[in-house]
Amino acid sequence: MVETMPNILRSWLETHRQVLDGSRPILRNSAPPEDFGDLDTLIDRSFKAARVGIWECSLPDETLRWTDTVFELFEIEPQSKIRRDDIVALYAPESRLELKAVRDRAIETGEGFSLDARITTARGNLRWIRITAIVDRINGRSVRLFGMKQDITTEKVMFEQIRRMSEVDSLTGLTSRARFEELFREICEQPHQEPHALLLIDLDGFKAVNDRLGHQAGDAFLQLTARRLEDAAPQAVTRARLGGDEFAIIHPWQTREELTALTRQITRALNDRNSLVSHGLTVSASIGVAAIRPAATPEEIFLRADRALYSVKAGGKAAFNLDLRP
Repeated sequence: MVETMPNILRSWLETHRQVLDGSRPILRNSAPPEDFGDLDTLIDRSFKAARVGIWECSLPDETLRWTDTVFELFEIEPQSKIRRDDIVALYAPESRLELKAVRDRAIETGEGFSLDARITTARGNLRWIRITAIVDRINGRSVRLFGMKQDITTEKVMFEQIRRMSEVDSLTGLTSRARFEELFREICEQPHQEPHALLLIDLDGFKAVNDRLGHQAGDAFLQLTARRLEDAAPQAVTRARLGGDEFAIIHPWQTREELTALTRQITRALNDRNSLVSHGLTVSASIGVAAIRPAATPEEIFLRADRALYSVKAGGKAAFNLDLRP
């Protein structure tokens, strides 16, 4: 049977107690060992390379013991005197609350936990660490917590970049279509204190910008459009680019007059008769609006807004149409 990670860690710790009290540090700078088959040495080197340190907290006195790597993660001089209250203060507020919750539960139940936490090191640097904890109990009472702490800052930065790429339109900086669809469905399916509306926006005449001035000029104009949308609808729940020259806004509203005024403001902001006049081009905006009603599905609401937009384009463009039916 393959041994579980908690048991491996427990076994390794119990045979390396000196590591935690500092009398045998976990790998100092030295010449490479002659015997690479030594399992202890390989574990030490692997932990160090992976930025993994071992920690222990005795209960109930809350005494901490760390390997050097944990001190390095918190940017504290190795084997310095440490107090748990001082270390907990280095955690970001939300991580501090999460840590307290899972730690209290672990002490009560005897079940371990794993937590990703954000800290500010003793030198003021932001860092993410992954805490793995195991609980020792005697006669049903928790007497010790111990486990690993690992630097996962690079991992978190990478995933944040991936998340941002998936949620933000790379050209305009507006919300991406994928993220817009998630938000739209959430708003349609969850009750809100105030009503919301979906605005679908299409640029009239934009194709000529690409055809006559090139795609670089077209991209620049789309970026300008994004800034105009941000200025015209600063209170929007989201402003998104759906693709090409198609945009969408989700916005709260109270009265028809209020929503009409907002839509007119956006239409005026996007009707461009100045920046392209030297090229003999003009770009305007057609907008279809549908109220987001609890009884309607996201697909039905989107279809209403799309039909409202189509009626504007069929009637001459550069205008808007509101579908606010129950």
